[in-house]
Amino acid sequence: MTNDKVIALTATSERVASTISGYAMLIALVLVIALQAFGIVSLANDRIGALPIIAVIVGPLLLILIAPGFYMLQPNQAVAITLFGAYQGTDRTTGLRWTWPWLAKKKVSVRANNFISEKIKVNDLRGNPIEMAAQIVWRVVDTAQALFDVDDYKQFVRVQVEAAIRTIGSRYPYDDFEHQEVTLRGNHDQVGGELRTELQARLAVAGITVDECGFTHLAYAQEIAGAMLRRQQAQAVVAARKTLVEGAVGMVEMALEQLSAKNVVELDDERRAAMVSNLMVVLCGERDTQPVVNTGTLYQ
Repeated sequence: MTNDKVIALTATSERVASTISGYAMLIALVLVIALQAFGIVSLANDRIGALPIIAVIVGPLLLILIAPGFYMLQPNQAVAITLFGAYQGTDRTTGLRWTWPWLAKKKVSVRANNFISEKIKVNDLRGNPIEMAAQIVWRVVDTAQALFDVDDYKQFVRVQVEAAIRTIGSRYPYDDFEHQEVTLRGNHDQVGGELRTELQARLAVAGITVDECGFTHLAYAQEIAGAMLRRQQAQAVVAARKTLVEGAVGMVEMALEQLSAKNVVELDDERRAAMVSNLMVVLCGERDTQPVVNTGTLYQ
């Protein structure tokens, strides 16, 4: 009988680190330097006493203790503090700061980052190869997750952006000429919103949020671009012809109704059909028609 071992991965949450203002410790450092200088000068002038000896002995120890603990934070910067590998907290207070020198410190930028992906080839919902690229604005919101839950959070962002683009690209067709489906080309806002939602879900494990995203490049792949262009042109011609024929039929119908209503001329079925044919040729033809004047009767 075998025992299955289940390993639970718990996310590391950011918490506030216990640090001290660096300005107060800077004053303490200046006092220690002054105390040590006093001890050295006193011993050099043969003024031997308990205070100069203590100053000379304790001064270097205090310098070693205080000096390595300083660090500086600019706006929208944070520093994660660890003790022998154990996470102790994150300091986001700007300015000069101080903590114990045996605590390791690693700075993390929490500013907005702009990333433009490479053009990648994706098969859309109908299997057509297309090229896609996206622009992402992201930032770190949880420094502990960014540093300790993923190996390299910047590389993690690049990989997940490519994976999200492939997922969204294969979810919809590139175009729909009948305008009945959601498409990548015709519904930028909706598809961009879904891309942001997809990225937000993927990057949450790294403590990263997505502020803005959108496609910067969207086109058919080079090997089918020519064929798809001809297809688009043909469908556009068909759509234009359809509109033209619908308009011509309406105009012919209106002309015949007005001729009959005003008793301009009486036409039998054969002449009526001939008149409809002539009108359709005039209205739908791409070239100007040449009129033929009939000087005889209508039935000659």
